[in-house]
Amino acid sequence: MTAELVRGQNHALPQTRLEIRVSAGTPVVAGATLGDERGTVRGIEWIAHPGSPQLPGLEVSQQAAADHRLAIDLEALPTGAHRVTVLLALPVGVGGPVRFGAVPAPFVAVTGLDGTEIASFTLTDLDAESAVSALELYRRQDAWKVRAVGQGYAGGLAAMLADQGVTEPAALAGTIQEAVTRGLARSVAPPLPRTPEGDRVRHATGSADHRPTAPPPAPEPPEPLPDPAHTTQPHTTQPHTAPGPAAAGPSAVGTSAGGPINYAHPRRQHAAPPSPPPTAPPAQPGQPAQPVAGDATGWSMDERLYNQIWGMFEDLARAVAAYRSAVDFAESRMDQELDRALSDPRNRIGGAGDRAREAARAKRDELTSRAREALDRDLAQLAAEAAVVEPALPSAYAGWGNPVWHAHRIPMEIPMALRIGDLHLPERTDLRIPLLVRLPLERGMWVDSGRAASEAAALMDTDRLRRLAMETAVAHAARLLAVYPPGEFAVHVIDPAGSAAGPLAPLVEAGVLAGPPAAGPGGVASVLAHLTRRVDLVQMAVRARAADSLPPDLDTGEQLLVVNDFPHGFDDRAVTQLRYLADEGPAVGVHLLMVADREEASAYGPVLDPLWRSLLRITPVADNHLADPWVGHAWTYEPLTVPQGSRVLEQVLAAVAEARRAAGR
Repeated sequence: MTAELVRGQNHALPQTRLEIRVSAGTPVVAGATLGDERGTVRGIEWIAHPGSPQLPGLEVSQQAAADHRLAIDLEALPTGAHRVTVLLALPVGVGGPVRFGAVPAPFVAVTGLDGTEIASFTLTDLDAESAVSALELYRRQDAWKVRAVGQGYAGGLAAMLADQGVTEPAALAGTIQEAVTRGLARSVAPPLPRTPEGDRVRHATGSADHRPTAPPPAPEPPEPLPDPAHTTQPHTTQPHTAPGPAAAGPSAVGTSAGGPINYAHPRRQHAAPPSPPPTAPPAQPGQPAQPVAGDATGWSMDERLYNQIWGMFEDLARAVAAYRSAVDFAESRMDQELDRALSDPRNRIGGAGDRAREAARAKRDELTSRAREALDRDLAQLAAEAAVVEPALPSAYAGWGNPVWHAHRIPMEIPMALRIGDLHLPERTDLRIPLLVRLPLERGMWVDSGRAASEAAALMDTDRLRRLAMETAVAHAARLLAVYPPGEFAVHVIDPAGSAAGPLAPLVEAGVLAGPPAAGPGGVASVLAHLTRRVDLVQMAVRARAADSLPPDLDTGEQLLVVNDFPHGFDDRAVTQLRYLADEGPAVGVHLLMVADREEASAYGPVLDPLWRSLLRITPVADNHLADPWVGHAWTYEPLTVPQGSRVLEQVLAAVAEARRAAGR
């Protein structure tokens, strides 16, 4: 049972290999210091921070993020280390909040390797502090304990480090903040937090002045993409990788200058899984290494491909960010040179002004051209990697047009993730990165059927768009049914007015639904009551640790509720139940797939806002509403479509039905 600590309270630790999970609601910097028996930090080599994330037995994130996972192996700490203090700080110079009193109270939990919480602590009553010592793990008589500290520092990171006994704390605090601000560390979690992996080396585009910068925020910022890090996987013999950077420090960034992408990932060799991943064939002198599918780290080919896809996604995001930043720098430099030249009255007469303009524009064009050449090299390498990865994908990661679906067999265990679309950037629209979400689903999805959703939607007939949205939902439901073992995933449908009979036909005719689509107020109330009861019963059984007491007729498999044309046909009670399912359902295996026009539903007031925010928005047509967590690009989302004239959807659903019959489900 989890011990919910208050300030000063301690709790015994039953094991020595742990994770510290941080949830702050806003980007924070996470670090840790080691102390001896007196709590003294012997030097900077005993401090783990974004600029130097790894110590023996300890690894922290290399980015400022709202969520962190810090890996700790207490038995592997340096000799003489008797204390580990977890530190949190707000990043400076990035336009974010400057005191913890202005953000949600951070939550810190100590968990075991299987994700089970051992102790947790919510850091309340913070105000002007911008840095805080959150937890302390300490040794007492050969046993380890955790203590809730919660000591805040209005003087920020420097004051906190000084209190830890660090010499020259201001310089170290500046180094840490600079590492975060400059992006020396990778800004997002690798897909698998328990698989240490190195940095993906690619071209350095431009000088330090050309480092990636996020585009200016839009009036309605794009929705962040799903975080690939929240999962539990088999642990390795190395300390866990925190949900942030890959396991390469700042030196890895410097080594990339002038070199091509290294698809062999040499920095990942220290954490190789039991069966080594395939490596690229030797490259010819002067030629880049040839990419191969599955060359990332992992315990299976599916895991390696998953890691590789997210690595490609991050490489593309950063390559484009560097290019855009270089172009902005070139434009800004040209403007500054023109201002300086034309501010001199002597250049306003004769041809001096014209020559100054031509020189400034020529320099701008040269810088832009060099940046584009570097980008094109990176894009070519990524396109070559995508060309070998796509054909090697398993069904769950593959598009409907991939031949692997024609040979698909219903699995005996669920895959790591499911593909729900593709992502691309305008710099190269044909370079598509699969958008994968982890399974089991951590949040529901909302298919936006509104014409205001995107430019493509605005040009489409309303009825056609709504039908396309429902067809998209049906395709996602079919993919989920196809990748779960027989009987372990059930789909319920609410269609209040019966308007989705056409799109729902493949599911109905295959006989894979849990029941006929619910219509009318009575049908809506019945399905919602059934799923709400399931959530309540499973929650009570989990809290009481009495899973055997569940009713024998309760389906303990994952449940998906597809809702068409919401909120039409829903009264206040039904809306409340849907919100409850969205909030509480995913934790106990109940998920929502809504089909609705957000603009049209806004007439119902702000009561629906929490429901929308809890779901991942996708669209039935191309739309650039998703943002990556690295540099904030607005990515164009392309939904998965069944090829024209293909019967693959019907074939897959027939296979699902046959597998259920064979299993007696």
